[in-house]
Amino acid sequence: MAITRTEAKQLLERLIFDEEPPREWVQDVWEMSPTLGETAAKLWDVYEAIIECCPEEKLENLLHSLYQASLEDL
Repeated sequence: MAITRTEAKQLLERLIFDEEPPREWVQDVWEMSPTLGETAAKLWDVYEAIIECCPEEKLENLLHSLYQASLEDL
């Protein structure tokens, strides 16, 4: 069964940010260091753009490889 763009985005966010919403993560970084917070915000913007322009098949392949790598690390 293919993974939709929305599902891929949700899975990637869980993988990257655990259970914390990404915007909260950016805000937390910003509160610790405005310079790093600005970088975190740019990173979040680029992440959003990549999710939107990347074909669903490639997102699915990326997820499979990331999850496979995380299983190998166990």
